[in-house]
Amino acid sequence: MMKQRDARQRARMLYVTQAGLIAALYTVLTCVVGAFGLASGAIQLRLSEALCVLPFFTPAAIPGLTLGCLLSNLITGCIWQDVVFGTLATLLGAWGAYALRRFAWLVPLPTVLSNTVIVPLVLAYGYRFEDGLPYLMATVALGEVLSAYVCGMILLLAVKPYGKRLFEAQ
Repeated sequence: MMKQRDARQRARMLYVTQAGLIAALYTVLTCVVGAFGLASGAIQLRLSEALCVLPFFTPAAIPGLTLGCLLSNLITGCIWQDVVFGTLATLLGAWGAYALRRFAWLVPLPTVLSNTVIVPLVLAYGYRFEDGLPYLMATVALGEVLSAYVCGMILLLAVKPYGKRLFEAQ
């Protein structure tokens, strides 16, 4: 009985720790890239989006990525629509990535799709970008393919040999 309770407590602690570390890493990466003007606008290259493959390794990445996106959007001064709907796009992408974890090459796809649909709407109607919606969807999709798919798959393939040691309970 005592061993089971201790094991559950350790598992919860590991989950919270992993989520917190992922949130912090996402936030730091977004802020660093944002300092160069690449994390917002019609053409975005958020390298932090590469982390959206982490649900392949642990479900703790879902709240971690979501919290990281929320914090990043608050810190970088986004409008409320971006804070709410940008964070929602990340949450949907993370859930989708976790759902597709059996198909490694598809893991980044939900992040690309959710951001390609949601973020251009925020840019067009929240920030009042005058570019057409198809243009905004194309530019956001391009940035997501580069950051979430290309960089994300490089990250996934680099971490995969060590994934069990890094993300599994000991």
